[in-house]
Formats: sequence, structure tokens, C-alpha cells
Amino acid sequence: MPFETHGLVCGHHHLYSSLARGMPAPPHVPSTFIGVLENIWWRLDASLDLDIIYWSAALGAAEALLSGTTCIIDHHESPSAIEGSLDAIAAGCDLVGVRHILSYGVTDRWHNDTMSSHVSESTPMSEAAKRGLAENERYLQSGRKAMVGVHASFTCGNETLEAAADLALRHNTGVHIHVAEGEDDADAGRRLASLATDEWLLVHAVHLKNELPGTIAHNPRSNMNNAVGYAQPARRSNRIILGTDGIGADMLEEFRLAYVRHRESDLTATPDSAWQWLSNGEHFFPEAASDVVRWNYDNVESPWHSAFTPGIRATDVYKDGEQLVANGQALKFDVNEIRTKAAEAARRLHERL
Repeated sequence: MPFETHGLVCGHHHLYSSLARGMPAPPHVPSTFIGVLENIWWRLDASLDLDIIYWSAALGAAEALLSGTTCIIDHHESPSAIEGSLDAIAAGCDLVGVRHILSYGVTDRWHNDTMSSHVSESTPMSEAAKRGLAENERYLQSGRKAMVGVHASFTCGNETLEAAADLALRHNTGVHIHVAEGEDDADAGRRLASLATDEWLLVHAVHLKNELPGTIAHNPRSNMNNAVGYAQPARRSNRIILGTDGIGADMLEEFRLAYVRHRESDLTATPDSAWQWLSNGEHFFPEAASDVVRWNYDNVESPWHSAFTPGIRATDVYKDGEQLVANGQALKFDVNEIRTKAAEAARRLHERL
């Protein structure tokens, strides 16, 4: 039916950022990408606790499902609440009914509660990174779908990068890592060349100079929001999928943004490329092909129609044959309760900032 698609996949999310909306202004207005990380995101993730993580995941998952997204690949960091953090995210997603592949992003930027924006290649593995790897391994051992998370090569020493790659190999999975998002990480290709495999998920790759094996997660809205540049995913030979980098999980909207950003750089670009990137998420979630999403617009399955039609909304969502959304309303969870609890958690989070 022309009103239907498969379940959509968000190929890179930060569910904890669901509660960032309306947060207090940073102490300094960032003028660089590193400044954005230091003044906004690294302050935010250091303020998370398990209850906040749970409700941010539940809210993000609920918004995803109501947007026709049934599957999320999430990358998480919470240096003050590492142990059990992936269980909290899984519980929030399970409450809603969204499939998930989770990872904890290890980093050496935290040492004795002090943060450093750049880490030397020779830096020994930090205690925080060891705890993060342990959280990844504990969750992997539970048998749930997961990857090994790494923040980025520029905030990790070689010992940590090698340990993360080894852990992923031992569990027959990949590493989920930000790669060359900004110019500060432009050396990522060299750092990761001997470690990356086809199972890795390389996020952003805006300034990636060397070809690396793995899937690239393209996040057009986030790249524009952080002014890091255009990733030019069409020039890569890698599989490309679409993510949001934590700015919701409305993947039909992300598809439109991916198309117009592609078109801006190449007048011959068509919506077919961005639609293929959207569909490629099923590589990680083959089950999404059996999910059914009905929309309020016919021809939604046509890239040339959806790219130029605003206001398309999911009306009904079925996962594993079970209806989870009917006429735009959730059937298995109370979205108002989630929003209320999430708002309470956001107030506590924002007070810490």
C-alpha cells in the first residue's frame, strides 16, 4: 500500500539528550566545536543519574515510535553514573516497545573527576574508561544486541582504543564511535586504521581523510547545528545510514534534510540517495522490514514525493505484528505520564547545570 513503509531506523542517537531542551545557557558562548562539547554536552552528560537516564530514554523512545521509528542505535555517556546506565536505557526503550542496540562511550578525558579536552595517544587507560568498558562487557554478556562504545579517538589513548576494539572482536560485534566529526579529530583515520573492521559504526566522518572499513552514520541536522561542515557521504564507498545525533528520531524529516544538504552540494543529487541511506538502517535491524508504519500521506514510499511534502505523520505503527500506535496515539504506554516524569527529571538535570 502506498500509505505504508517499513519501520524506520535511527542509526545514531544520544537518548540522554532528550532532556537537553530548554537547558540553561552555557557559562560561555561556544565559538568552536570543542567549545560546544566543553560548555554544553560534556557538562550535561556529567550531570546524569540513572533515573534521569531512564526517563530521557523513555521520552526519546516514545517520540521515536510516534514518528514511525521502531529501531534505535544509541551511544551513551554518563561519567557520574556508568554502572547500570545501559540497563536504564534498555528499560526506557522497552517500556515503549522500541528495538535498540546500545553502547557506552568510553573515554579518557575524565581523570580523578577532572576533564581534559584532548588526550595524548600515549595516555594510559583511565579508571573511567575501564569502568565504561566493563559496562559494555556486562551488557554484552546479557545477550542483548549491543556494540562497544567509544567517544572519539581524540579523547582516548591508544590503550583504550585497542581494548575497545578487542572487546568488540571477542563479542563478535562492532565499535560505535564518533569519527572526525570536527577538525580536532581529523587524525582519526590514522589512529583507527589498524583497528576498524566492517562491523564498526563510524559516526559523522566529516573530516575523515583516510578510508576506514565500517558503516558511516550521517547526521545532517546535527552537523549543520554544530557547524562542523558537510560530510559528503555520497563520495564514500562505505554503507551509509542516517542518524540524528540526539536531535529526536523523526527519520522521515532527517531523510529530507539529508537530501537537501546533498542537493545543496550537488545539483544532480536526487532524493533516491538519501532514501537509500535511510533504508540501509535495516542492515542493523532486519526485523524492521516486518514492521509496518502507516502514514497520513499516500506515496510516502516514494522519495520524490516525501522529500517535497511537509506534514507527513505516522498514524499507525505495528511491530512484530502487534499494533503499538493507532491514529497517532500510543496503545501500550502512557505518553503523558512519560512527558510528566521526563519534565521532572529535566528540572533536576537543569538545576545541576
